[in-house]
Order: sequence, then C-alpha cells, then structure tokens
Amino acid sequence: MERIAETIMLSWGAKRRALALLAGALAVLALPPFNFFAVLFVSFPVLVWLLDGASGPAEAGFLGRLRPAFATGWWFGFGYFVAGLWWLGNALLMEAESFAWALPIAVLGLPAFLALFYGLAAAAARALWSDGIGRIASLSAAFGLAEFVRAYLFTGFPWNAIGYGAMPAPLMMQSSEIVGLYGMSALTVFVFSAPALVGTRRGAVPGIALALALFCAHVGYGWMMLADGAGPRDTSRAAVVRIVQPAIDQSAKWDISERERIFAQLLELSALPPREGAPRPSHIIWPETALPFLLTENPGALSRMAEMLQVGQTLITGAVRQEDGVGGKTRRFYNTIYAIDDEGQIIGSADKAHLVPFGEYLPFEQLLREYGLKPVADSFGGFSAADRRALLSLPGGLNAVPLICYEAIFQRFSEIGDARGDLLLNLTNDAWYGLTPGPYQHLRQAQLRAVETRLPLVRAANNGISVVTDSAGRIAGSLPLGEKGVFDVELPPAGGSFWNNADRDINFGLTIVIMVFVATFARRSKKFVSD
Repeated sequence: MERIAETIMLSWGAKRRALALLAGALAVLALPPFNFFAVLFVSFPVLVWLLDGASGPAEAGFLGRLRPAFATGWWFGFGYFVAGLWWLGNALLMEAESFAWALPIAVLGLPAFLALFYGLAAAAARALWSDGIGRIASLSAAFGLAEFVRAYLFTGFPWNAIGYGAMPAPLMMQSSEIVGLYGMSALTVFVFSAPALVGTRRGAVPGIALALALFCAHVGYGWMMLADGAGPRDTSRAAVVRIVQPAIDQSAKWDISERERIFAQLLELSALPPREGAPRPSHIIWPETALPFLLTENPGALSRMAEMLQVGQTLITGAVRQEDGVGGKTRRFYNTIYAIDDEGQIIGSADKAHLVPFGEYLPFEQLLREYGLKPVADSFGGFSAADRRALLSLPGGLNAVPLICYEAIFQRFSEIGDARGDLLLNLTNDAWYGLTPGPYQHLRQAQLRAVETRLPLVRAANNGISVVTDSAGRIAGSLPLGEKGVFDVELPPAGGSFWNNADRDINFGLTIVIMVFVATFARRSKKFVSD
C-alpha cells in the first residue's frame, strides 16, 4: 500500500491527470444503476494521494501553490461528471437537426464547468493540508461546502452529489434525515478517504477508527429506523393511488397526429379494473405534461376524463397551462399539475417554480435568441416559472408537496415554508434520457427526499421509473424503465420527523465546523496525527 501511495504521489504530467480522471470516473460506479459503493474506497484514497503531491513551488505565492491541487480536483471532477452525466446528450438527439451541434457542450462542457467546484474544493482542502487525519478532514469539509454551493449557484444543479454514493439502499439512506445531502457528502468523503491513511501510515489508527465508527453509526441508524418503521405514523388519511406509466416515445409526444392515440391510451390505462379483491384507486396519477395538448384547445377533454373517472375518484395529471397575455403582453406557458374531480372540474393546480436552464427556458433570452438559440423544450416557446410554491390540496384530506421533474433533486424544495404536507408528489418525464443511467439517478434523488422529510413519495414518470415509496424510501410499488402499464398501491402513511431542512442545514454546518477544527488542529499538532 505504501508503494502504491508513493507512486501516485510522485506522478506528474499526463500520468497525474489520467489518474485523477480515472479516479473520478470510477466513482460513478457508486451511483445508480450500479450502486457499487465500495469503489469509493479506491477513488478517494487515490485523490488524497494525488493531493499529497500537488503542491506548487514556494516562490509561486499562496494561489500558485494551490494551482496543482485545483488542477487535480478539476480532473477528478471532470472524470466524475463526464462518466455520470454523458446521457444528457440523449435529450439533444431527440431533435438532432436543431440541437446536435450542442452535444459536445452537454457531454463535455457541462462536466468541465461542474468540475470547477471540485477543483476549488481540492484547492481549499490543500490550503489546510497536513499529515494524517487532518488532510481527509479538510477534504471532507471542502467537498461538503462545494456540494452545498453547487446546489444554489446559478440556480443550482446538485445532480449526483458525492453523498449519493454512500446511500445505495434504504438501509444506508436514513442518516440523511439528520445531516441532509450536503452533510452526507462531507461525511462520505471522510469515511471513504480513510484508507489513504494506511498508505502513508500517518494518523492511520485514529483516522480508520473514526471512519469505521461513522460508517457503523450510519448503518446502525438505518437499521434502527427501518426496524422502527421510520417513527410514528399518521394513518388517518388512507388512499389508494394508481400510477399510470404510458411510456410515450418523446418524438411522438407533441406530434399532432399522435394526440388522440396518446390521450386514448391514458384513459384506457386509467380505467383498467383493479386486481380481484383489491380496492378501487381513489387517486389516479399521470406523468409530467401527460396531456398532449392544451386544455383550452380541447374543451371535450375534461368531459372524457369525467366519463373515465368513477364517483369519488380524482385524476392528477401533468399538463401545459396557458395564460393569455393582457395589456399587450405575450402569452405565457407553465409546466403544471392539475387535480381533476369526477365531474371534470379542475379543483387544484400547481405550477413548476424551478425551471431547467436551457431545457425549459433560456437564460438571457433576448440576447441568446438573437444568436438562434432556443430551449430544448421549445414546443411552446419556453416556459415561465411560478411566482410561488404552495401545497396542492387533494380530496381525502391530503396535502401534497408538488415536485415537477427535477425539482425533486433539490433538498430545499421538499418543504414549503412551515408546511410539511402529507406526501411528495413527483411528476416527471424521463423519456428525454432514454434507457440510460439518467432515470435511475433521478429516482434515487427523489427517493432521498422521502427519507429526509419522512413523507411517502408518489412518482409518476412517462417511461419510468414510476414508484411509490414509504417514508423510509422503501419501494411499495413500481414499474421499470420503458414498461407501459399501471400499478395500484395503498398510500403509505407519513412518518414522524424531528428534523426539518433548517435543522439539516444547521447540522451540516456543525459537521463542517468539526471537520475544519480537526484539520486546523492536525495542521498545528504533529503529535495529534502520529501513531
């Protein structure tokens, strides 16, 4: 191990860049659909050893000394994000004649930008670098902060945060209830970097012991919460939900000639009888923008929905909502969830508040459209964002937290002010990404929101993966990627939770403070880091 560590530390030039790139790419195997979390015990020790040897000359000044560490972290991040996000290019190929030119930007440009966060994290960690346990504590704090900033800066894109690698199954997800995704990211880096201490023998005993204790606490808390059913349950609001997964090909979704077939298929699937002896569904859930037309352009659609619904049933569907312009303003379009009762009346709605940049809207639109650019989902000229977020009230006394598409990847959107709701309602259309790792990664992130809030997750996806989970993230019913069909499941009750997002942010902050303290103390005390 010492010889391997020394070889990696002393590597330089193209070999050093290749090692960082490969270590980052290898870490993607910890993410869905692979879930091989043990690979992080290789990726992060390699990164630590590379950073051990990533110090610039003393005469280069403070920033100059950190430049090699930044480059090492950037190459690690570039490998991680290219290997983890290459499937984004599939969305551009849906309209290749318009967007194929942007394929290198999606597959290489976005990862190159996101890698800046890991480059800065590596540089910040190197500023507090020392022997032994202190260096993995500084790397832990820096990566945790990088993931936090990545979730907010430039509207935020926390996809595939490092913490997800340590949460491949519900048993290993429960700790996120306490420290949240960003705290889990910091602790993940600490635990999985610990083997690097063996390679250099400095601080190995206390470092490995602490990492082992954290890992055991992580798994132990998960076991305790699953054994306890994730805490007290509210069983007062019973409901049976039917998830409809139509598996509509994205290329046909807005084809005028396909509209009737798509709508008829949705109605047909929704009207299927329940299994023999099973209760009738009370809520029928369609995916994001399931309606292949504007309701205002198809006045008979609500009547046909009412004919399909039985007495007491509610249909919840994604749709595009049009808002006519007044006072000379142009029409606006919203990505919306509608709740429709058995008489064909719209009884509730929620608009998407956090849009996908370049996907649903164009930043600096007036300027960029002059250069011929347009958002990928440009069927209606782009979408507008909701002015505010609110709970969606549903029959049966249920209040849903609406999460449309990738809103589910943001920890901060799982709560609305002080209102907790009774379930998370995630409507999405992952047909953009085909049969790639993308839909699996998207599901894992939505699943974690259920664990953090202790609310059941109801997720309807166009071509998968549709699921209903309980408040501990365990799947109660699902349909696999690419399969057309329906499933009925009794809505799991909400679990009790002592923590909210504000608490998780505080606990994350405390985690960072502790790691910085350990790193600072280790830097000043050689005795602390020696065996």
